[in-house]
Amino acid sequence: MLARTADFDGFVEHNGVKIHYEIHGSGGPTILLLPSWTIIHKRFWKMQLSYLARHYRVVTYDGPGNGQSDRPLDADAYAQAAQVAYALAVLNDTGTEQAVVVGLSRAGNWALELAAEHPTRVLGTILIGPAIGRGKTEVAILEAPAPTTVDPSVVPANQADPLEHWAKYNREYWESNYEDFLWFFFGQCFTERHSTKLIDDAVGWGLETTGAVLVAESMPERPSRATVEDWCARIASPLLVIHGDDDHVVPIERSKRLVADAGGDLVAIEGGGHIPLGRDPVRVNLLISDFVDRIRPTTPRIKTWGRWDKRRKKVLYLSSPIGLGHARRDLAVARELRNHHPDVQIDWLTQHPVTQMLDDAGERVHPASRWLANESSHIESESGEHDLHCFQALRNMDEILVSNFMVFHDVVTEEQYDLVIGDEAWDVDHFLHENPELKRFAYAWMTDFVGYLPFSDGGEREALVAADYNAEMIDHIARFPRLRDRAIFVGDPDDIVDERFGRDLPLIKDWTQAHYDFAGYVTGFDPKPLADREALRGELGYHPDEQVCVVTVGGSGVGEDLLRRVVAAYPEAARRVAGLRMIVVAGPRIDPSSLPRHPGLEVRAYVPQLYRHLAACDLAIVQGGLTTCMELTASARPFIYVPLRHHFEQNFHVAHRLRRHGAGRRMDFDEISPDSLAEAIAAEIGRDVAYRPVDTDGAARAAKLLAGLI
Repeated sequence: MLARTADFDGFVEHNGVKIHYEIHGSGGPTILLLPSWTIIHKRFWKMQLSYLARHYRVVTYDGPGNGQSDRPLDADAYAQAAQVAYALAVLNDTGTEQAVVVGLSRAGNWALELAAEHPTRVLGTILIGPAIGRGKTEVAILEAPAPTTVDPSVVPANQADPLEHWAKYNREYWESNYEDFLWFFFGQCFTERHSTKLIDDAVGWGLETTGAVLVAESMPERPSRATVEDWCARIASPLLVIHGDDDHVVPIERSKRLVADAGGDLVAIEGGGHIPLGRDPVRVNLLISDFVDRIRPTTPRIKTWGRWDKRRKKVLYLSSPIGLGHARRDLAVARELRNHHPDVQIDWLTQHPVTQMLDDAGERVHPASRWLANESSHIESESGEHDLHCFQALRNMDEILVSNFMVFHDVVTEEQYDLVIGDEAWDVDHFLHENPELKRFAYAWMTDFVGYLPFSDGGEREALVAADYNAEMIDHIARFPRLRDRAIFVGDPDDIVDERFGRDLPLIKDWTQAHYDFAGYVTGFDPKPLADREALRGELGYHPDEQVCVVTVGGSGVGEDLLRRVVAAYPEAARRVAGLRMIVVAGPRIDPSSLPRHPGLEVRAYVPQLYRHLAACDLAIVQGGLTTCMELTASARPFIYVPLRHHFEQNFHVAHRLRRHGAGRRMDFDEISPDSLAEAIAAEIGRDVAYRPVDTDGAARAAKLLAGLI
């Protein structure tokens, strides 16, 4: 799912070539995000669009040869003059009189000409890893046959890859081995460790065009050094150049020479590769924003700064929206935290449907929550029939995580918080470690699992990528051990799986015990008042002669397929179980009217205080989500759980914890039929259970660990 969709899009035509553009946001001034080499399209700006469009008006477009634009094989369509003409046509068609122009790599040539030759249209220019002109080196490689070796004299000195690999930068090779070239080239673009997702994305974008298009694009003459120097001498508007000092495609020396000729500022990203806007998006976003803010007219603002002794204690609580379980336990922790600090103000930064639950509980939802891209919607978009490859869904959520971190950054920049609590706030935890200088508050991290685990059917590739993500997290903690002022595991040490983070990586249990405090499980409710089940059943309207089965799949829409299978099994289950009353809870993201109906079957959109119904029921049927399963375990109720296929947390982490507690009966979705499920319902309903007890003081223990940070 995209972090943001365009407010308007359209096409403009120049010399018979149709160019697709998009407009995002409505503030001023306008930022024009240029395309780059035709090997990628405008999606390479995905980490910038959402943030910039909240503050400015952003125009972006696909250059010829990729994306939604035409793919001509006429070399003239890719010439310098044509590229500048496309940019001007887009500015004209979008009603943009002036813009801050931002260009990556090859687009540096077009941006410089725009600034020099069309100064009234350009407010300022930002160049990222600019590939200015084309020297003899590139020409020699392009025009030679594709050999297995290459003359070292035609390979730039900064290239670290073997010389025979750079021979792939060749027109003949593009047409015969295009995909192999993509993997090689983007490996050179992203020299930073842990860049697997960025390389995957870039190769995918590259596969949307062809080697023949790249050949056509490579034919026109590029601006000479004399031409570039003339542009530099005539640029009067502000200039910023951003360049990684480990760029294996364009050496940083080119940017040093550029700012020496044109003036302006150079920001060198230490250890950065050729595309820092992908690998270091937060830093690049802030650099762009700071540059634009220096250009645009400022409007008067009234701000308040409070002296230290006048500031109320404030906590910003980030609660994961993927399932409502986090919100229930976070509410319990927040209430206990107020016992330690009665005057504390707790603001919640989260998303629907958690925001509705918090509103109902009388909590203060921060108004910036409306700017967050919805993670639950993304998870649903990644799901299939009771199938959610959770790890891949998290990888594909990268632009959403960047967008939401930038919202968080705006909030903590505008306001002073004593403590930030992130309950599986993956965006904040990751990007704070990537940008530790942005931390200006105490920070606590909470989670109920540690470690991405691959599935066997994902093969070696999935195992390697999961291990790489784990290794990055381990590296973050090793380099900045104090960035997390407190790391709290919601559970006990024995709840941690007996697995490694990956080959040659530590055991998950050993590493977690060394880096976390343990709060025990947080149920979100006290099961003691629910111990009198008969009284509770009476309060809820359940009759003594009924056998109540509650079916619930959490707060997302991923569980609809399971609900349908359970509903289909109801007639046979009712035949086997006398007095069966089945209550199906669709949740906030599934339309109850979309589910089939049967006499004696109730479908409800929402059940407040669902944990009370789970404590009163004779059987529950649920997904493999930790919160609901542990609520049933704490209430000592029989239940059937059906983990989502390819959901590593439900299949490995949750299943391990339930085995430890001796709780629940696991069924796989593929084995569920009306007969098999009806048989399981008949066997499990009302069964006496003897689970391992669940501690009831987890929220208090977590709050005690947090209280000292305020």
